[in-house]
Amino acid sequence: MDDRIIDPSALSREPHVEPEDAKETQEVKAQQALLNDVDPSLTDADQVAQALNVDPRTGLSSDEAKRRLDKFGPNELASAPPVPKWKKFLQQFQDPLVYLLLAATAISLVAWIIEKVNAAPGAEGEALPFDSIVIVLILIVNAILGYMQEAKAEEAVNALSEMTAPTSNVLRNGRVERINTTDIVPGDILVLGEGDTVPADGRLLAAASLRIAEASLTGESVPVSKKPATLDSAKALGDRANMVFNGTSVTQGTGRAIVTGTGMNTQVGKIADLLQSTEDEATPLQKEMNHVSKILGIAVCIIAVVVLLALAVLEGFHSVHDVIDSLLLAVSLAVAAVPEGLAAILTVVLALGVQRMAAHHAIVKKLHSVETLGSASVICSDKTGTLTRNEMTVERVVVPSGEVELTGTGYAPEGDMVSIDGSAVPENVANEVLATLGAGTLANDGELRAGEKPGTWEIVGDPTEVSLVVAARKTHADKKFAHFDRVAEIPFTSERKRMSVITRNATDAGKLTVFAKGAPDVLLSYCDRIYVNGAIRPLTEGDRQNILDTVERLSREAYRTLGEAFRPLETDSLAQIPGIRTNSAGEISDISEQAEAIEAHLVWCGMVGIIDPPRTEVRDAVAEAHRAGIRTVMITGDHPLTAARIASDLGIIAKDGKALTGDELDAMDEAQLDKATSEVSVYARVAPEHKLKIVESLQRQGNIAAMTGDGVNDAPAVKSADIGVAMGITGTEVTKQSAKMILADDNFSTIVAAVREGRGIFDNIRKFLRYLLSSNVGEVFTVFFGVVLAGWLGIKNPESVGVTVPLLATQLLWINLLTDAAPALAMGVDPMTEDVMNRKPRKLTDRVIDGAMWGDIIYIGIIMAIVTLIGMDMHLTGGLFTDRSVDAMGHDAQMVEARTMGFTILVFAQLFNAIASRSHLQSAFVGLFSNKWLWGAIGLSIVLQLLVIYVPFLNTAFGTTPLPPMAWLECIGLAFFVLVASEIRKVFLRMRAKK
Repeated sequence: MDDRIIDPSALSREPHVEPEDAKETQEVKAQQALLNDVDPSLTDADQVAQALNVDPRTGLSSDEAKRRLDKFGPNELASAPPVPKWKKFLQQFQDPLVYLLLAATAISLVAWIIEKVNAAPGAEGEALPFDSIVIVLILIVNAILGYMQEAKAEEAVNALSEMTAPTSNVLRNGRVERINTTDIVPGDILVLGEGDTVPADGRLLAAASLRIAEASLTGESVPVSKKPATLDSAKALGDRANMVFNGTSVTQGTGRAIVTGTGMNTQVGKIADLLQSTEDEATPLQKEMNHVSKILGIAVCIIAVVVLLALAVLEGFHSVHDVIDSLLLAVSLAVAAVPEGLAAILTVVLALGVQRMAAHHAIVKKLHSVETLGSASVICSDKTGTLTRNEMTVERVVVPSGEVELTGTGYAPEGDMVSIDGSAVPENVANEVLATLGAGTLANDGELRAGEKPGTWEIVGDPTEVSLVVAARKTHADKKFAHFDRVAEIPFTSERKRMSVITRNATDAGKLTVFAKGAPDVLLSYCDRIYVNGAIRPLTEGDRQNILDTVERLSREAYRTLGEAFRPLETDSLAQIPGIRTNSAGEISDISEQAEAIEAHLVWCGMVGIIDPPRTEVRDAVAEAHRAGIRTVMITGDHPLTAARIASDLGIIAKDGKALTGDELDAMDEAQLDKATSEVSVYARVAPEHKLKIVESLQRQGNIAAMTGDGVNDAPAVKSADIGVAMGITGTEVTKQSAKMILADDNFSTIVAAVREGRGIFDNIRKFLRYLLSSNVGEVFTVFFGVVLAGWLGIKNPESVGVTVPLLATQLLWINLLTDAAPALAMGVDPMTEDVMNRKPRKLTDRVIDGAMWGDIIYIGIIMAIVTLIGMDMHLTGGLFTDRSVDAMGHDAQMVEARTMGFTILVFAQLFNAIASRSHLQSAFVGLFSNKWLWGAIGLSIVLQLLVIYVPFLNTAFGTTPLPPMAWLECIGLAFFVLVASEIRKVFLRMRAKK
């Protein structure tokens, strides 16, 4: 890259002279020069801003940003080109089972050609290979249906992707706005904070303790400290301390940067062409379905070979017709065994399920996560905002001279300061309260804004910080401290548990003052003085103990406590602060790295008690999770007493339950930790690394763990969990990228609802698998026993030799692809049973199709085969239950009618099986009409069957004939026995289950 320093004068434009198109061309050239030919790290930040025609104090206007978006395109990396529709359609045929059917088509075609060649002169035969044509047509229809279903599933996944699209904070129109990352343009001012993913390449304008993890770009494992100073010479990518790069993540601190490169014009874009192209991996469920399908196919091939060998040995092949009949038998068995629409139906059911979850605020990023959701045995949750409302309100302010209560709830800055006993607040107490709230609102990055609707309020930043802003507005402390301007800060981190700012007092000759807030026990350790009655005096051990006792008391009352302190520096120069390190030029490189000098000798002024009431719906959700065999674990950075109180209120622990702290976890070895995590459900004063310890310990014990997180340091635990859950409102982009699910409402109840939905989806998958596979097994048994028992059933003509198949391959394909598909899809949206959350979690090692289901499948398959063959037998001479009225017909005509009967009985048997398959144990008559889609699908299947029987050209294609009314009674009566047999089996299963 060319490292020439940019010449701002060469890039400036004169709007009042040049025509509009010339202005745009010059601006684009200037920006392209900066984006492509100039190293911004060697250019002063103000010159970069000038070149990009943006004011760093206000950012771009919305109109200008839109114009630049049109010019430079969206901020996204190039991905692999979309697969053409025609190729997606052809992919429907890339399946081993389809290959089996195509082989069956070829065999059928060869059989037709052989029969045609060897036909006697003048003999009538099929003018066209109808079997082959129909199989191919049905395969095409199946491909069309599969393509449409996959397209629908793709739409669902794309919709979820849009819901989880990354967003970023930028400065536009003079205010911080959160926009889609793809809408960022060159010249935007990025507002970076801990946990953010850097959305574009940019030149730093300002930074406070800013550290960025650049391992994904440079391979550097340690986060890099960033500073806005201009570099004196060209540096390697990893040494450009004044630049931020797309795809890296902020691990600490805050900063602002001007965007110099977006999309493919970033460093990532230059080295990672087609970075976003990914291969779709088959889910565990899909792999098992593929395995089952292959087993069925192999089993049928073995059965076909065995039957053909047996026929060859027992009867021999005496003519070409014998060979043809044997080949047609192989075709029929192959078609009967293959559940053709299974993969497409499975994908659609999962897609519909995650869409329903998204409607209830649980955004599942990958379809296969649904499988894991239904197996969750432990849910580890943050407290603030997830178990509680996240409507932080400062209710108590405790100062050395007394304690007051602030009225009003939520974020509306409406309320008053009142004493605890209702009397007037003494002046000295009021002044100390104002000092405490003033310190809290200055050491603060939160912002309160008026909402679009009158009387509503919007918050920007951390809700805890905003609660301090609201409290200051209620008491007008914000106005009293308005003359303090921030000049430097030491940001809050989860390790430090405190934040400090250095401010300049405009009314006191620019003197500097430190204001700090943090966990009271932590902040108190940095204080050696106390502010009482308008004066500062030394902090005694008695003062210290009183403060800690107050923290414990407020914590028992479920208050979250924050301490506030300050320190007058008695100087107007940062370099003159005692203990501050400077370079040889007397300059301070990064004051945020000198906390030990800034935060020493602080003056304690008071603490606030912040209430965040539990969500009313969470207690019921915790109870529901407990009934479902799911343990709820609370993990929080709050005081142990606060955590225990909230947890007991929510039913997570008993009233006298205790909480383990992070320090106690650190003192344990692995065995002690595993014992503790198996018993303790509340953890307080924990750091993010403790979350990872807890989740790994739970997993060692065989649990399927869900873990919530929001901060950047939560990402490892969220990623390691079986179900990583990110907060949609307060979560950082890094955590959202690590998670498998995002809570759009940050509500614990949504996790439980998602688990319930996951279990329901899995139940429905098992329902339609039971239905489809028992139907396929029924077809295989019908063909197999129809051939083996052909002589007894009248299927085989006594005057002929060779094999006669009971049902044609085209008839079996019709059943599998058209009449089966609609009910199977409808079962995928079956309403959840009442007991779905009264069962223990399913283990991931459990088979989807277990022994009990195989029992159902084989039992129903045998019953289907029996009733189908009985129905055929009734219409054939020489059978066991022959209707004598058919004697006048020839055997060929009898076979057409008998096949039509068997075909229809099998269709209706499978429709009754659809009703029966909705539960392994529960009677089909419980909630019989609860699934309107299933009844609509049954109606559609009946209409399709009527068409294939009564439409003449379909008679020819499928070898059917119109049935008389009496035959319909026989069909429905025999098919109904499948439902009866299923109910009888369920009665015995329920009796055994009770024992």
